[in-house]
Amino acid sequence: MAERLIHLNAFENASPVNISSGLWRHPDDQSHRYKDIRYWTELAQMLEAGGFDSIFMADVLGMLDVYQGRPDAALRTATQVPINDPVTLVSAMAAATQHIGFAVTVSLTYEQPYAFARTMTSLDHASDGRVGWNIVTSYLDSAARNLGRGEQLSHDERYDRGDEFMEVAYKLWEGSWEDGAVVIDKARGVYVDPAKVHAIGHHGRYFQVPDAFIAEPSVQRTPVLFQAGSSKRGQTFAATHAEGVFVHATRPEILAPIVAGVRASAAALGRDPRSIKAFAVATIVTGATDAEAEAKHRDLLAYADYEGAMVQFAGPLGLDVSKFDPDQPLTDINRNAAHFTRQLFADADPDRVWTLRDIAEYMGVGGMGPVFVGSGATVADEMQRWIDVADLDGFNLTYAIRPGTFADIVRHVVPELRRRGLMRAAYDGTTLRENLYGAGQKRLRDDHPGKRYGRG
Repeated sequence: MAERLIHLNAFENASPVNISSGLWRHPDDQSHRYKDIRYWTELAQMLEAGGFDSIFMADVLGMLDVYQGRPDAALRTATQVPINDPVTLVSAMAAATQHIGFAVTVSLTYEQPYAFARTMTSLDHASDGRVGWNIVTSYLDSAARNLGRGEQLSHDERYDRGDEFMEVAYKLWEGSWEDGAVVIDKARGVYVDPAKVHAIGHHGRYFQVPDAFIAEPSVQRTPVLFQAGSSKRGQTFAATHAEGVFVHATRPEILAPIVAGVRASAAALGRDPRSIKAFAVATIVTGATDAEAEAKHRDLLAYADYEGAMVQFAGPLGLDVSKFDPDQPLTDINRNAAHFTRQLFADADPDRVWTLRDIAEYMGVGGMGPVFVGSGATVADEMQRWIDVADLDGFNLTYAIRPGTFADIVRHVVPELRRRGLMRAAYDGTTLRENLYGAGQKRLRDDHPGKRYGRG
């Protein structure tokens, strides 16, 4: 039985489709409103009423163009295109709410730390300390082509550059300005005490940042740090920097060693392993009864889109699967594809021979993650099981239809979790970090490596 509180994030993106391809066609779906700021403020208010920790905004910087070797299918199916910058939504959502946080995905591969640090500090000021950063290094060749690199850095070099990026960011956020540097002394005519503002003097392999930070410290100083790397190098990066990790698998038994590995790596670095909060991606289809939820699920499956699912599948796979028969066993197609399938799909049903058509059907609602279908009580049972088996702290809950999926969760699942004492009845503090750790923990924990750069 799970004893700790379950944390919930809403997994969104500023596009018509996140991971459930085709469901923008459902008559109850409002995904066309992704560019309407009122959609986002209304969603934030609904989720805050439901006690969600944050809205977790995914993002990509290039079109998914591996399928058929061009972006046409992605465009037809609105698979993560068109897509707006999620950072632009935060201030409006923050102004409409008081407690819920906002974690935005930004690729450090295509940013400069000095300018990026100011953006995040500005958002943290605007939200009174409710901003998080989902750190990614990007995998799309289309992003590299259009952002001046021509081709991607190698996998490990992206993380090497990322480690130095984080070092610079910590120096700016934690070390450049002392607490008390901003005095606002009208009598003496002094706004900032220059003696308490320090150049960071960073001269590294990838970055030269010699001077002081241009922005004063925000409530959290450093935004809450999330990371979703699945490779060994990515998991090491997460163990070093992340306060929350985003993991996914089809069964909790598969997640358990992944979560344990990240926690063990964090402990080896001197961090409290429980300070890293683990969130599994999941989709919930719920209703007043199991029968109602199952009927909703059948209805949703009718709108699933094969082509859109294959666009998503081909991207991280790096293989144009349009060249193959949809009913051919994937193990006959490509050795690397077979390995990928074993990781993401065979675990869901070890005795099944998966075809592309099977995978598209599986991904139709919920993408590559699990789908919990049932009444509030049934879904809560399954959430508890995942928490217990995989040692999770919560879930990144994605939508099938907008905003109906989230409205149903708030209506049916949240009250059941609260009845069981598994979800707080009210927010403990005022910042996103306090949503994760409890009242009073507004800044990085003392055992976080970023803290060593601090002067505050």
